[in-house]
Amino acid sequence: MNDMTAYATLDAWIDAHFDEEVRFLQELVRVPTDTPPGNNAPHAERTAELLKAFGFEAEKYPVPRAEVQAYGLESITNLIVRRKYGEGRTIALNAHGDVVPPGEGWSHDPYGGEIVDGKIYGRATAVSKGDFASFSFAVRALESLQAQLKGAVELHFTYDEEFGGEMGPGWLLKNKLTQPDLMMAAGFSYEVVTAHNGCLQMEVTVHGKMAHAAIPDTGVDALQGAVAILNALYAQNALYKKVTSDVAGIQHPYLNVGRIEGGTNTNVVPGKVVFKLDRRMIPEENPVEVEKSIRQVIADAAAQCKGITVDIKRILLANSMRPLAGNKPLVDAIQKHGEQLFGQPIPAMGTPLYTDVRLYGEAGIPGVIYGSGPRSVLESHAKRADERLDLADLRKATKVVARVLYDLLQ
Repeated sequence: MNDMTAYATLDAWIDAHFDEEVRFLQELVRVPTDTPPGNNAPHAERTAELLKAFGFEAEKYPVPRAEVQAYGLESITNLIVRRKYGEGRTIALNAHGDVVPPGEGWSHDPYGGEIVDGKIYGRATAVSKGDFASFSFAVRALESLQAQLKGAVELHFTYDEEFGGEMGPGWLLKNKLTQPDLMMAAGFSYEVVTAHNGCLQMEVTVHGKMAHAAIPDTGVDALQGAVAILNALYAQNALYKKVTSDVAGIQHPYLNVGRIEGGTNTNVVPGKVVFKLDRRMIPEENPVEVEKSIRQVIADAAAQCKGITVDIKRILLANSMRPLAGNKPLVDAIQKHGEQLFGQPIPAMGTPLYTDVRLYGEAGIPGVIYGSGPRSVLESHAKRADERLDLADLRKATKVVARVLYDLLQ
């Protein structure tokens, strides 16, 4: 079978089984994986059950309960499906099943998998249960050829991306349960991502002294102290805009405070305020220096507030991902087939997101981010109400991945 015949046969198989692929995705969406609280083992069990119907045996790797709970989640079972065809390199396809809770404002059931105007709606349709479907059906299409292939494919379906990946791919790699030669992680269809930002998250506790609001001078207002610290931190964003990345698709660092709580009652001077910050780091930055700088900004601001003390705890450090030289075969194949199937160039670029792909890179495994999705996170409504995936993108991305696997396993 020549290559063009193989590509046409792959495409035809995916077209013939696309309704089945959509039903598979609907089943995945209908099992919630809100993280937090992160009770994700039931979804892994359901995924393994659905895969078994395709003849795929999913190896189940439950992370010990004590580790998961110490991490702040409830349950995680990671899955590996190994498909070996001959001697050669192993390509891993990774997608994560955990997802942020749906929140408010939905016009469709976030767990319904409802299809309207060619789009499937639901939490995790775009990020990234859609690529549970695209990757699984790309492998099924590949095997339908019954071609002589060299190497192997592994499906890695993991459940810790929202918290940083250490209990997902990080746990599989640390325990030497997998060591692929190349990997592709869930992404979007119109670009192949070869680099991404890092992320530092910290919890800052500002201590004052509670007092009756009628005699405020007998207390120390922790909220006033927190406001001074927050103003100092937000002022950093103006400075960060002057620091630009050389990676296309990535602009500058940014700091966000996403959660704050404190105080006990309206008529009480607050004695404690806690907030959590998220600092995105461009690939050129040194995480150690970034953390040291933020700690200094907080300390300097707190020193200006009499009676205020501060505790700072790092809750996440996700390193940035830089391109590894070995990812070129993946990039080239995705760009070739992506342009043919989507009718436009597929640029190789960076993204301001952070992902658990970095963990493969840190283990020396070259990887890229590519999968089924629109041109941007904004279009997908990921982490917002009415997350959706265009089924045309799912169909074409499945074909791209199947063709890429065929090329690389020749």
